[in-house]
Amino acid sequence: MISINLNGIIIVDKPAGWTSHDVVAKLRGILKEKRIGHGGTLDPIATGVLPVFIGNATRAAEFCGNSEKEYIAGLKLGLVTDTQDITGKTISSVETMVAAAELSVVIPRFIGTQKQIPPMYSAIKKDGKKLYELARNGIEAERPAREITISEIDLQSGAGCDFILRVVCSKGTYIRTLCHDIGQTLGCGGSMSSLRRTRAGVFDIKMAHSLGAIQEAFVSNSIESIIMRTDSVFSSFPPATLTESESLKCKRGATCQIRGLQAGTYRFYGPGEEFVLLGEVAGGFIKVIKRFFNQ
Repeated sequence: MISINLNGIIIVDKPAGWTSHDVVAKLRGILKEKRIGHGGTLDPIATGVLPVFIGNATRAAEFCGNSEKEYIAGLKLGLVTDTQDITGKTISSVETMVAAAELSVVIPRFIGTQKQIPPMYSAIKKDGKKLYELARNGIEAERPAREITISEIDLQSGAGCDFILRVVCSKGTYIRTLCHDIGQTLGCGGSMSSLRRTRAGVFDIKMAHSLGAIQEAFVSNSIESIIMRTDSVFSSFPPATLTESESLKCKRGATCQIRGLQAGTYRFYGPGEEFVLLGEVAGGFIKVIKRFFNQ
């Protein structure tokens, strides 16, 4: 197998039981490329959209992590665990029958900008230690509530104790905690029974490929057909084209004046459709947010 050096984004349909790091490690082995990172962690129980950034595209990973996400989540009422999902140790379990209409009354309370207390079983650090490390040692640490935004919650199906929710939310939202909190509000407790991410920013599940399909594409020398351009993560911003001299100035780090563009954020391209940078136009000048040209 020949060694290749590819730059771009692959949308992986993460399988259950794998960590996001496991997926990255697997792709490093498949693609023979060390510079690989992901754009937003998924718990092992979760499946679905995991954007993976390769080569120079790793510079764009931070922007994907900050984007809005969409999930399809299983809610199991009557069960409370230490991890807030069904993989954890049971704290309490009661038989419960909740009508869909009753759940529908509670759901709107969790829509909007709000404070959410992260779960102990998370990778958030406190005093240099990850919370899940403390939790495994039986330590319950105080966690400050973090501001999140949940813009949509749709009750898609279910009855009794098992329901399916569609959730659209901001970065930093724990769906496990949402399920737990809904259960607490209903007075019966609740846990997350399943999770599938169907969208991360501009990337949705229709763009995703299984690890098997990615490996097959690499072996058949068709891997480039499933690698998306780095600039695709910024497709919500309008494009702008630089002249050759403007492009050179920006690449050299010089102040670059630009004409004819209103204030705002743009994808800037040089000659030959080279993606040069993401930048903000203000006062007729380009302020670089991130450079992406090949050094």
